[in-house]
Parts: sequence; C-alpha cells; structure tokens
Amino acid sequence: MSGNADQALAGFRICDFTGQLAGAGATKWLAAFGAEVIRIEDPVRQGRWDILRGMEPFKPGQRGLDHGGGFNNHNTDKLGITLNLRTARGKEILAELVKISDAVTENFAAGVLEKWGFGYDALKAIKPDIVYVSNCGFGHTGPYHEYKTWGPIVQAVSGLTYTSGLPGQPPAGWGYSYMDHTGGYYMAMAIMLALLHRQRTGEGQWVDLACTEAAVTLNGPALLDWTVNDTPVRTDDGPNANRSQYVPMAPHGIYPCTGEDNWIAISCRDDRDWALLAAAIKADWCAEFTDQDARLAGQDALDEALGAWTRGFDKFALEAELRSLPIPAAAVQKPKERIERDASTAEFGLWPKVEQTAMGEVVVDGLPVHFSAADWKMERGAPCLSEHTEDVLTRLLGFSSGEVASLREEGVI
Repeated sequence: MSGNADQALAGFRICDFTGQLAGAGATKWLAAFGAEVIRIEDPVRQGRWDILRGMEPFKPGQRGLDHGGGFNNHNTDKLGITLNLRTARGKEILAELVKISDAVTENFAAGVLEKWGFGYDALKAIKPDIVYVSNCGFGHTGPYHEYKTWGPIVQAVSGLTYTSGLPGQPPAGWGYSYMDHTGGYYMAMAIMLALLHRQRTGEGQWVDLACTEAAVTLNGPALLDWTVNDTPVRTDDGPNANRSQYVPMAPHGIYPCTGEDNWIAISCRDDRDWALLAAAIKADWCAEFTDQDARLAGQDALDEALGAWTRGFDKFALEAELRSLPIPAAAVQKPKERIERDASTAEFGLWPKVEQTAMGEVVVDGLPVHFSAADWKMERGAPCLSEHTEDVLTRLLGFSSGEVASLREEGVI
C-alpha cells in the first residue's frame, strides 16, 4: 500500500485526526517506520484542530500556519489533506478513505468523532475490521470522561505534579507537558498492537486510551507504598526532586559549576563511589560522610559542601574527571550543547534534517531507537495545509483533477 518495502510498517495506511503532541507524536512513529499516514484537517477553521500548526517556534522571518516549529516536528513524513466534515460530501469522502485504511486515529475530546457521525459503530459499519484508536485526557468511560484536559492538567490529576518539588516548597510540577510525550508513546504502542492483533485474527477493535491513566502508571511504586505501608508521598522533608529515594543515594543531586547557570549531576551509589569522590575532593570535611548512613542523615550539609567544591570547575572538565574515576556524573546540558556538542547526538542520528515545503531544510527530533533491519526514516517535513489533498483524492480515491477543483470551489476541501 505505502511506504518503503524495507520498513517495518510499510503497507499500513492510517486515517489520522491526531494533533498537538499526545496524538501527532504517536503517528509520527508510524510514519517514520513506513506507514502511510494521511492527516486530515479542517479547511474552514484552519489550524483549529491543531493549535501548534501556526505557533512558535518559527525560523527567522517566517510565520504562519505552514511554519509552526512544533507542528513540523510532530508531523514529519505525513500526508496532509483537508476535509470539511460539516458537508455531506466531505463525510462521503471520509467514508471512502476509511474503507481503504487500516486504522483511524484521533485525540479529540471524548465523543467528537461520534458527533460527526464517525464513532466506532459507524466506522465498523464502513469497514468491519477497522482499528480505531482514541486518545483523550480521561478516556471515553468513567466519571471524568466529559471533562476537557491538557498536558499539565493530566499531570496534576494523575499525582505526578504533587510528587515533584523541594522540601518546604509547594509542588513544583514538571514545567512542561511531558505527558503529551508519554501519551503519544502509549498511543503508538496501542495502534501497533491493535494492528498486530488484526493481522493475526482479522478482527478490528476500538482502543480507548486515557492519557491521565497512562500518567497514573508512572506513579506505581509510590502509590503502592501508600496503599500497603501508609507511606506518604510528601513529608516535611520532601520529596526532594534532586535526591534519589528509591534506592537511597547520597550525594545525589545537581551542583553548581563555573559560569552562568552551569551545573553538574553527581550520584554516589555506595561507599565505594563516595571514597573515589572524596579522594578527588581532598578536603577534611569528607571524613564526616564516610558511610552511607551519615551521608543520608546529613544530605543538606553534604550538598552545601559539595556544591562549594564543584563551583570551582568547568562542568564538562569535571564531568570528564569524575567519569574517569569512575563515578556517575554528567554535565547539565543546555539545548545548544546537547545538539551541537554531544558526540552521541551525531552518532545516533537523533536530529535528522528534513525538507519542508514552506520552511526549507529544518532539523527535527528523531526517534531514540535503531533497528538493524527495517529502521526508521525521516525525509519530509510536516505537510503544509492541504498540501496533499489532490494527490490523495486522485491517487487513492480515483477523483479527477476537475472533480478536485470543483470540491475546492464548493468548500468541501
């Protein structure tokens, strides 16, 4: 059907309504591994289904619906079409597209596709073995299913926000919508597992994914510890987001280095690690922390003394010295350093360059995995609005160029 024959998902076609990152990040994986992902957008309310389409970051001198950096990053190698589903003809075309697709994917609020007339029962009537994967904040069942949400809301409801912070301070939250990333990963797995099941049995199904429940699973040990042992997640002493509590380690934190906002992470897993670090520090105060119990009991004083020592070093030079001992340590890298300085970036191919029609050559996030056979590829940037509508309608659905022109005049596409 689609994709390069040597790629893992070549031959699968996805009718895709996903947006932002929690959904679009999932189908990005499928496209990178060779699936033909046809991303459907609204020709009337341009950019409304995916607000990232026209949002920063932008390349210098470029702005608009075809230039959003986040949108481009999450939609590489997808085909982009527009369909006005407020029209009968638009719905007919969508039904035809469903007939030739393996899966329908979306991350709207619960019930949106149902309101459009394309809930799971309707999709199954169009194509009995269709795989339908929905990903919304609270899923399609349960007492919260009608609520709207966003990444930070998911983190708050799931308990993740509460468990992140510093002693004596309010919960800090995560500062970024990491559950959009995690929700996208869960959704990608769900799509592929459902397609595998269909391939094996011939049976389609509806996969109902709740991003909040995906976030809850990341709390596992802490929630179970409360249930079994009445151990609270937060106490007067913490949590301290810079210290390992499972398994306890000391020192285990982020320490200042020379220069503006430069830091290094250092972890001592046991007395052996500490002995190596103390030998490098060569200071009398190290004798106070010879054993692990003493270091755990005096972590505040330990961190203060260690931070005074690290402050005299360049973070990368100190990283190299401590790793040579060896002690687990890493410079806290800023984005530019991670992309342009870290040798592992180039070797792993984590930042591929793609060609986007409006923006030209841009760098995007790659995937943190490589297959010795059937590996992923990213070559084409995200589609401009309606960039592939004529191609999809003529090549896949048999429309003539004249019919496509008429549909455009009628506001269907």
